[in-house]
This record gives sequence, structure tokens and C-alpha cells, in this order.
Amino acid sequence: MDKFLKDFDLPHKHSSEAALRRWRSAVTIVKNRRRRFRDVANLAKRSEAEQQKLKIKENLRVAFYVQKAALQFIDAFGRVEPRLSEETRDAGFGIDPDELASMVRGHDIVGLKVHGGLEGLARKVRVSLDEGVKSCEVAMRQKIYGLNRYTEKPSRTFLMFVWDALLDLTLIILIICAVISIGVGLPTEGWPEGMYDGVGILVSIFLVVLVTAISDYRQSLQFRDLDKEKKKIFVQVTRDGYRQKISIYDLVVGDIVHLSIGDQVPADGVFILGYFLLIDESSLSGESEPVRISEEKPFLLSGTKVIDGSGKMLVTTVGMRTEWGRLMETLTEGGYDETPLQVKLNGVATLIGKIGLAFAVLTLVVLVVRFLVEKALHKEFTDWSSSDALTLLNYFAIAVTIVVVAVPEGLPLAVTLSLAFAMKKLMNDKALVRHLSACETMGSATCICTDKTGTLTTNHMVVHKIWICGKAEELEGSKSTDILKSTISERVSSILLQAIFQNTSSEVVKDKDGKNIIIGTPTESALLEFGLLLGGNFDAERKEYKIVKVEPFNSIKKKMSVLVALPDGRLRAFCKGGSEIILSMCDKIVDHDGKSIPLSEVQVSEITDIINGFASEALRTLCLAFKDMDDTSDENNIPIYGYTLIIVVGIKDPVRPGVKDAVQTCLAAGITVRMVTGDNIYTAKAIAKECGILTGGGLAIEGPEFRSKSLEEMKEIIPKIQVMARSLPLDKHTLVTHLRKLYGEVVAVTGDGTNDAPALHEADIGLAMGISGTEVAKENADVIIMDDNFSTIVNVAKWGRAVYINIQKFVQFQLTVNVVALVINFVSACISGSAPLTAVQLLWVNLIMDTLGALALATEPPNDALMKRPPVGRSVSFITRTMWRNIIGQSIYQLIIMGVISVYGKRLLRLSGSDASEIIDTFIFNTFVFCQLFNEINSRDIEKINIFRGIFDSWVFIIVMVCTVGFQIIIVEFLGTFASTVPLSWQLWLLSILIGAVGMPVAVVLKCLPVETDTSSIQHDGYEALPSGSEQA
Repeated sequence: MDKFLKDFDLPHKHSSEAALRRWRSAVTIVKNRRRRFRDVANLAKRSEAEQQKLKIKENLRVAFYVQKAALQFIDAFGRVEPRLSEETRDAGFGIDPDELASMVRGHDIVGLKVHGGLEGLARKVRVSLDEGVKSCEVAMRQKIYGLNRYTEKPSRTFLMFVWDALLDLTLIILIICAVISIGVGLPTEGWPEGMYDGVGILVSIFLVVLVTAISDYRQSLQFRDLDKEKKKIFVQVTRDGYRQKISIYDLVVGDIVHLSIGDQVPADGVFILGYFLLIDESSLSGESEPVRISEEKPFLLSGTKVIDGSGKMLVTTVGMRTEWGRLMETLTEGGYDETPLQVKLNGVATLIGKIGLAFAVLTLVVLVVRFLVEKALHKEFTDWSSSDALTLLNYFAIAVTIVVVAVPEGLPLAVTLSLAFAMKKLMNDKALVRHLSACETMGSATCICTDKTGTLTTNHMVVHKIWICGKAEELEGSKSTDILKSTISERVSSILLQAIFQNTSSEVVKDKDGKNIIIGTPTESALLEFGLLLGGNFDAERKEYKIVKVEPFNSIKKKMSVLVALPDGRLRAFCKGGSEIILSMCDKIVDHDGKSIPLSEVQVSEITDIINGFASEALRTLCLAFKDMDDTSDENNIPIYGYTLIIVVGIKDPVRPGVKDAVQTCLAAGITVRMVTGDNIYTAKAIAKECGILTGGGLAIEGPEFRSKSLEEMKEIIPKIQVMARSLPLDKHTLVTHLRKLYGEVVAVTGDGTNDAPALHEADIGLAMGISGTEVAKENADVIIMDDNFSTIVNVAKWGRAVYINIQKFVQFQLTVNVVALVINFVSACISGSAPLTAVQLLWVNLIMDTLGALALATEPPNDALMKRPPVGRSVSFITRTMWRNIIGQSIYQLIIMGVISVYGKRLLRLSGSDASEIIDTFIFNTFVFCQLFNEINSRDIEKINIFRGIFDSWVFIIVMVCTVGFQIIIVEFLGTFASTVPLSWQLWLLSILIGAVGMPVAVVLKCLPVETDTSSIQHDGYEALPSGSEQA
């Protein structure tokens, strides 16, 4: 089949517009284009949205320059005092919302000065730059200055989904046929007999539309919940005098927002203070050159990204008054990209639809020709009545209904249903899927490149060991710190506390109860907590010394430096970071008296041994150092050598519970786990061994060594790499690229920092950390791991496999129904001149195999057995040989049964009398439905014999089965006049069920038939070799 689906191949990520257009044009048989393409990208709208975005960006750039020139003109001739609205004045504010928005958007520095600069602006918006907004004023500020929300398209209502379902071309034709049938039937057959056929079709259509609309609407609600979760961004603000975390939607004008690397600027604002704050404005202006924010360039725009440094800003404009607000309106235009599985099944549906259409036309031709021949033989060719018209209309309705059944419109829509169900469950399990395709791609992952800190470890760090003044100490609680305070001199303690409290991007703040809380990264929090235990006072230290310059920590430099002015006017530099990096920058060491003495080679060797010893105990090692500057005039450069080493710190970060089991699960599932970390190689190896990642034949390598390798050398070592330490984001990107391109691996990669964005973008599945991850990392990721836990990543892989397998189950089930329904109707038309299944009955069968079948099979939860088989390869055929074996075997069984009943049914069942034909037709219909129901149960496992395992875990499956059986009883026993059925005796009911149930032992026999599988390739198909013995059961 794959050779017919070449136009339906789509990459998992970054699909070109040409590829997206190619498969759309290849879809020729569509019953309901609006519903079929509702969950795929609307390329026309997307193109319009892109043009609109570019227009807004260009307008912004032009407006900026025009406004700048206009402001210069205004300044030359004097400014007109802006009018203050009465509402704003009554609320006690001194500046109008539109004027405030215009000033920031136009970078009007003169206007800011006219309002008294930052302090004057703060007075006019009634806020203290130290205390922030008062919570009791939030509602009033929202009323005057607006909400920090953007205009969004209204959600689709249930009636819209009903309308979408009604737009099915075949259903419209059947409605017309039903109306004609009623129109012709009433005059000929009278009331109410003339209504039955037409009303039966209309009621069936109503049922199909209702069930379809309910399913689609519930699916849309799941996507809506997912979208809400995606938009949850929290920011740090100062309110009511203390630091707290709030949603960006709760931001108001006057809020004091704290910004750090990787954050998205949540609203327009003015810079208060900060260090080395570098902003990427390309999302708004299109300019790639980052902007350095300072007192001279104080304006920050919503939607831009912090790529370096940290700072605080005063919020001046929110929501739709910002340019970002206008851009946000266009972001969801055009929908989301379709997944490869959706596209593949669109191809399958198109191919089968063509075959079904051919069968429908042939069936219609055969029925009409037989009818005309019979009229000719009876010499009635010129004698036509309204009953003849009804007969021909019925033939046409049957042909159309065959198309309804034959075109498996539900195949691609079942993928969306399954993905929506999986994503909802994953969201409850702390994994937020941002891109649909990631969920199914994760099921094919062959390699996970994971960070160490926070993913494999708990990220709850504490200083466990230190080395200071030539002595190593293990810290266990406050008693240990008391002993430490008594053993080091006051001068050493002073310089250590300065190094801890001055050289940090974290803060010690008071909560609303007045207690100290530490806000910042886990590593820095551990250091600050250590400083507080030593008796340090964060606020006092920060007030005593003035910070002159800061070089924030980033994953490339692996260090943070700060330059401070001492009270006597001298300058002192502090540096902390990767232990061996800081040690290489030192030529002196602090002695017991706090004096700087030369650092000898022997001491360097001893300290290196101490560092490696700490690291071998799985401790994260850091060094802290300082340097007194001789030249007080050089305030722009922080030195890179000549430091004095103060302390070596070993920070404990325990491995998360369950990580070792999760790693073993991955290995059993054919997924290689590689640790990529910036830590010391000894620390990395110790943690990797504890997690079960580093094995006997595995390789642990450092980033610099990896970078120095040639391409040929990389090809040789990459398959063996299990740990990469002291790595840069570029190393992670290189590793991911080579794994994908040289070895054809499907790679998932984790990341939390701004610099991880390229690797997250390059990987097949980018996994960003929800707690420690920056907004930049999350924006470039496909899945956000909200609890930063490696076990959650394994859960995503399990659900990805479940989606793939569930869709295979549904496809197997639906194709079996398709084959049997088509052949029965066609052969019966050729032989007897009538179809055994009426239009109403076929519509019911279509509902069973399409919407209800998808609900039952495509939403089954994963089981542990899914992680005991190899991943699905990139190029493996979706419909496997095993599936074809089951489809063909079950179809043959059902066709034989139906054929025997059709030909010999009356004799075998000893039926006689005037109603024998109606009974046998009803019995065929009933038996056919029960054959499908039992085949649906068979389809729960494509290979294993035990199809009942876990059946009660899937409550949706149970409900669908019960409802289907219940409605089948109602159709046969009570709706006979509409469905062309008659009530059956309990013996015939029992026989129908038994014939359907025989399909289960038939399935067992089929599963014992060997199927050739390709086991030579590295990329496996979705199934292991056929199990035997107890494993098969």
C-alpha cells in the first residue's frame, strides 16, 4: 500500500508548505471536507496571518522612526499638555492610558523626562518602586488601564459541530433521497406506511450527526483545556512590599516585574534597575540585533525576550494597548500543523474511498440493469409506476450508503481523537504537549538526551561538603555550621559571606508572614542558605557594598562574576562557577587569617583531588574566589585571572525516586538514554551510574574533548556515548544533529535554558522543563515536562506508543468492516438483485465502525507491555503484515457466514411462512453487527491472544460496547418499521451472538499463523517476533 501513499509522507517537524499542499491536493474522495480538514492547518489563513504579522512589524518600525522625528519636531516647538480623562483623574492617576502606551511604544525618552523620569512616572501611576502595587488596587487599575489579556476568537459552540457534521455530502444526498421517498411514498402507499423508509433514513442521519457532533465537541473541549494550559505563564513581581509569583494575566499597570535570562517580557514597561539586561526584539521589530536596556534606553516591549542579564521594570501598558497584543490576535490563525499519522491515514482513507466509490457505482449499475432486464422480460418496460421510482430511488440510496460506509472518513479523525485523549491524560500526568505531532513521534523515540540537574535529580540542593582553609568539612544541620563558624577566622567568614551574597542573581526576601524566603536557582539558593546558616545578613551585605557591574551566569562561560565598590572606594571582583574553571583563574588562596597567599602547584593538585573526590560522591562542585582591584578607574571590565580562591563547595542534589526504574524501562523499550550535563565529569559519572545510564561498555566524555574530534572520529564514538559532561549547548545540538542524520535515530532532548533552544528545535521531540525552564526554552519545545521529572518523559513515550498502537487497532477493525460490507452488498446485488443491508442499517453500521469504533479503540490507555517492545521505525509501513493477516482472515470468516445464511438460511433455520424473508434479512443484519462487535474486542490486541487484559481499565470501551448492544436491541425489536427489521426469537438472538463470538477463536487461530517480519534493521517495526507459550497468552 505504501507505494500508493508517496504523496502522503510528511516529516515530523518543520514541514514545508509544498509538502502540506501536496497531500491536500492528493485527497480526492472526501465526504465532508469541512470536518476532514478542520483539525489541520488552514494554509490560506496562515498565509494571511503571516502577512498581517509582517505588516504590524513594519508599521511598528515605521511608526517608531516617524514618532521619533515627530517628537523631535514637537520638542523644538514645545509640547502640548495632554488632556487627562475625567475617569483617570477621579481614580487619582496622573497620566492617561493611551499617552502612557504611546510614550513607551515610541521610545519617547523626552516625554519620560517631562513626566519626571522614572520616579515621576511612578508617582503618576501611584506606585512605590520599593513596595509595588497594593492588592486592593488591582481591580481599579484594571478598570482604568485595562486587563493584560488579548482578544481571542470565540470558542466553537456545539451547534457549530452539528452543522459541520451535517455538511457531509453523502448525508445531504441521503436527506434528499429520504424527502423524495416520503414525497413519493405517501401518495402510493398512504399514511403512515409511505413515511417509514424516508423517516427511517432521516432518524438514522440525525443519530449519526448527533453522535459525531458530541464526539467532536468533547474533543474540542480537550484542545481548549490544552490551549489554556499552554498560555499559563507566571512572573515574579513585587506587590504589597514582598516578592511573589503571579500569572501574566493578573499583571496591572504599576506592577514591579523581575526579569532574568530566558523570560518573556510580559507587558510594556520602563527599566528600573538591572545588570547587563539584553533584550531580543526580533519577535516585534524583525531586527536580529539585541538591544541593551539601560537608563538611557529604558523602554521594554511586551513579547520580547531576555537573552542575558537581569533587571526590574515598571509595567506601563498591558493587553491590547501593546503591539504584542495586536500580534497575538494573529498567532492562532491558520490552526496547527497536522501530524504525519493524520496525513498517512488521509491517504489510506482516499485510497479506500476510491475503491468504495467504484464498488458503489458497480452495485448501482448491477441493481439497475437487473431491474431493467426483469421489466423487459416481463414486457413491462414501457409500464412505469411510482413504486418503480421508489425502487430505483432505494437502489440509489443503497449505493450512496455504501459510499458512506466505504469512505473511512473516521481514519484521520481518529488520530485527532486519540491525540486529544492522550494529551488530556498527559496534562493530568504533568506533561503539556504543545505540538500534536510530538505525542505520536515520542512513540518512535530511540534515544533520549537528558539533562542531569532537576530531571534525573530532585533539584532540591543543599551544601553538603566544603573545603576551606585547607580543611574539608561535612555539613549536617546547624551544629555543623556552628562548629565551622568557630573554626574559621572572622576575616575569612567576612570575605566568604561577601562572595556568597554579592555574587548572586538570587534574592533573600520576606514573605507576607515576615519569614525569609530565597528566590532563585536551586544552586544559588543552596549557597544563600549556607550563607544564612553562617549568620550572614543578605540585606545588610547588599546595602554595604555597591554593585558596579555584573556578568550573569550562562551555560557557555559556566561562571558568574560581579564587581563591587567597597566602602573605602576600592573595587573588588567576585567570581564563582565550575570548580576547575574557577581554580584555573586563581593564583592565590585564602589562609586561616583571611590573607591572600600564593597558590602552589602542589596545592592546585591537592585541591583538584578534593574537587574530584566531592564529584565522585555525586556532589555538584563550585569554587568561590575574589580579587582586589588595584586600578579603581577600570569599572567596565571584570578580570579573568589573578583571583584568590576562598572555598570549594560540594552541593548535594539527590537522584529522584523512580528514575533508575524509568531508565531501565527505557532500555527495555529499545530507547537509549544519554546524559548531557554541564557538570564535572566525575559528578556526571557518579549520577549516571546511580541512575543506570552509564554501563560497562558505555563512554563518558567531556564537551571540549567531543568538540575536538573530527567527523570520522565522532561517527565512531557517538553510538558509545552515554554521558557528556562539561558540555555547551552547542555540544548538545551537535550530538542531536549527528544522531538524527548519521544514524537515523528519533531523538528526544531535554532543555531548560535559553541556549538550549537550538537543540530543542533540532530534535525530533524537544522537551522543556516546566519548573526550571525559561520561557524561551518552552517556546522552542514540543512538550513541556511540568514537574521536571524523567519518569514523566517515559510516560510521554508510553502514551506516544499507545496512540500509534490504538490507531492501528482502529484501522484493522474499520478495514475489516469495510471489506465485508462492500463485498456482501456487491455480491448480493449481482446474485439476487437486492442488497441485504438497507440504507438505515448501513448508516448504523457506519456509526459503529466510525465514531463509536474510534471512541472505543483509539482512546485505550497504555499498558506496561508497550514498553517491552522496540520503537516504531521511521520508514515502517503503518498497516503491518500482521494487521493484513487479521483483516483478511476475519473478512473471509464473516463473508462465508453471511453467504451461507443468505443462500441456505431459511432451510438451515427451518423458516417458512410469509415473514421468512424479513426474518432472515434481520438475522443477517443482527449477525453482521455482532460479528463487528466481537471483532472490535479482537482488535484490542493485534498479536496477543489474551484480548481481555486491561479491558476494565478502558471505561470508554465498555460504555461503547454496552451502548451499541443496547441500541441494536432497540433497532431490531422496536424500530422495525423504520429499520426494515422484525423482532427475533431468543434462539435467533443467541445464535447471532454465538456466530459473532466464534470470531474470537478464529482470531486465536489467525494469531498462531506465523507472519514474516523484518528483524534485521536497526529501526524496528511496531511489534516483536510472535510470542509463544505463556507470553502469547
